[in-house]
This record gives sequence, C-alpha cells and structure tokens, in this order.
Amino acid sequence: MTHSRVICLGEILYDCLAVQPGDSVAAVQDWRYEPGGAPANVACALARLGTPAAFIGAMGRDRLGADLLSLCQQRGVDCSGIQYHATAPTRQVYVLRSPSGEPTFAGFGGRAPGEFADAQLAAAQLPQQLFLQADYLVLGTLLLAYPQSRAAVHHALELAENYRLKVVLDVNWRPVFWPDPSLAPGLIQSLWESVDFLKLSVAEAQWLFGTTDPGAIAAQLDHLEGVLVTAGGDAPVRYCLSDNEGCVPPFPVAVQDTTGAGDAFLAGFVHQLNQHQLADFLDPDCARTAVTYATAVGSLTTTQLGAIAAQPTAEAAIALLASQS
Repeated sequence: MTHSRVICLGEILYDCLAVQPGDSVAAVQDWRYEPGGAPANVACALARLGTPAAFIGAMGRDRLGADLLSLCQQRGVDCSGIQYHATAPTRQVYVLRSPSGEPTFAGFGGRAPGEFADAQLAAAQLPQQLFLQADYLVLGTLLLAYPQSRAAVHHALELAENYRLKVVLDVNWRPVFWPDPSLAPGLIQSLWESVDFLKLSVAEAQWLFGTTDPGAIAAQLDHLEGVLVTAGGDAPVRYCLSDNEGCVPPFPVAVQDTTGAGDAFLAGFVHQLNQHQLADFLDPDCARTAVTYATAVGSLTTTQLGAIAAQPTAEAAIALLASQS
C-alpha cells in the first residue's frame, strides 16, 4: 500500500454552478452539480498528478456524500479519514458565474451555513496513522467558522507538529460560510504560528497583512518558508520561497470556468514540494520552476467546467510547459 504523503483537511461539497452567467439566483434557469470543496479539490488534483494524498473531512450519510466518496476513491485519494454524520447533510453551495467565468458564492439553498456535515468534523476521530506517514498537511480556514470543526483543525495542527509535517494553508476567505464573519480575522491569525507555506489571494493579503507583497508578508511572519499571492485573471502569481521572490504570468488558455483553479494551482505547488528537498528552493531557478508548474496546472483547470473534472494530469501540465518554453 502506498502511504499518503499529503493530508488535505477540510470541506467536501457540491458546487451548484449556474449554467448561464447571471447576477442573481433567481435569474439562473439551470444549475449543474459539480463536486468541490477546496481541500477535497486539492486532494483529487494531487492524486491525479501522481502524489499520494488523503482527505479528511465530514459528509452526510446521503446520496451526495456517497457520490463524493466514490469520486475521491476513483481518483485514488485515501478516504480512510472521512467521517459520516447521521443527520447533517452533505453541503451544497450555489455559485453564480460572471460573463468572464468568475464565481460568486450565493448561499446554501436556504440552510444556515453551520447545518452541514462538514461543520461537525470531530477532533477525536482524526486518524493519527495518516499523520504518522505523511509529510504535508494542507488545509483552509472555512472549518474555523464552526466550533466543532474548529477544534478538529487545531487538533490536526497538534498532530502535524507531533509528527513533523509541514503545514500549507490556503486562506480561501468565503464570508458566506461564516455565521459571524467578524470572528474570522482573529481565528485565521491564530493559525500563523503553525503554518510553513501560505497561499493568499490579493484581497486576502491586503485584508490580513496590509500588503500584497509576498516578501513583506514573509517578513511579518519570519518563520514562513513560502508565500504565494494569486490575483486571478491575467495577473501574475507572486511568490517568496526561501527568500527568492518573483512572479509568474498565467498561461494563455481558453478560459471556460475558473472554479477550482486556485485549488489546482496549490496542488501543483504541493506536488512540486514533494518532488524536491526543501533546500532545493534556495536555488531561485528551482523556486520559479515550481511556481511555473503550479501555474500551468491551475491554467489548465480553467479550460473545462467543474473544479475536479477539469484537473489535468502531470503529462498535460508538462505538455503545456513544453509548448510555451
């Protein structure tokens, strides 16, 4: 059995994507259901790229949960850390699309954000065996919004420290998930001391650090080994890895849907972390190559609909890199 080198912890859900671009739920005539949830997306993308990955999260004992479990298993993700809630449903989130394909989260179909199974992730049920065998823990911040899943996040960080895993955090700020968004900054900032690699959007960087410069963010948290700041669209990714700073433009592809592109980018980067020793990133060429590879993976994911269905293989990413070299 191949041990998972990366654990992805967090939400797994269905994105209900508007088929037609529109600015309100009422204006949308058709919805397409696509598997999602940022940590689950990253786990599936890693497995597709060839890095053994496990997913830890909670889902309902319902048809949606069964379908998500089947998909993760088909992708080769270790699902031994998934928990099942007897009454809370698997989360569904409605996503509007702008004419350019940019997503906007539009709520949970009338349910309160804390009513879903992922908010009930139990700390006591986290499988320590996965942490004993892994090298990296990847997580977001959405589970901090709910007391029970928040405790599970902090327990996972304790296990990561005990078993010497590197922690990769994607802030992934989504106010619609938070019953009280005013609590978010303090709860997110409480994670800083546990994080080794930090991924933020431009808006998140400005919100939490007052700057979009990854080098300046790394200086504020001087224990970080890497900072990635993404901007979306045609803007470049900016990075600071082992004091090597730079930017990488997106690849010119025909964009159809940007849902999950940031998650695929992060998976591409973590895949590169697993291909190298951390000391390799002292070399500026190695640092840039890793971010360029991640950008190729993210760019390819925008060329099809859906966060998981569009994820590329390693061969596809290498082919895109070769075509642009």
